[in-house]
Amino acid sequence: MTHTLDVPGSVDLGIGKRARVRSDGIDIAVFNIDGQIYAIDDSCPHSGASLLFGKLEGRFVRCPAHGLSFDLATGCMRGGGMNVRAYPVEVVDERIRITLPQPITRHQ
Repeated sequence: MTHTLDVPGSVDLGIGKRARVRSDGIDIAVFNIDGQIYAIDDSCPHSGASLLFGKLEGRFVRCPAHGLSFDLATGCMRGGGMNVRAYPVEVVDERIRITLPQPITRHQ
């Protein structure tokens, strides 16, 4: 099961921009690389550092803490190893929509 997160229109994601959005307690880093929108977890799996302000190298983002590099399209680390979650993104009527897994509800 999945659900969709509509990125608020107030978030500026013009070409070359990036932003953080939050859904169900998860921070998601959203990038506009040459008009293509990418969304990944905003937490490096190695140290938890924010990837939002990492150095961009094409469609790869380099973690500012230890230099690990992740593909924005797949979430895969360059050279293999750890990955971050990458989310499907679509633009509908100029609105950015991110498909997220359905949150797990815990029964008490």
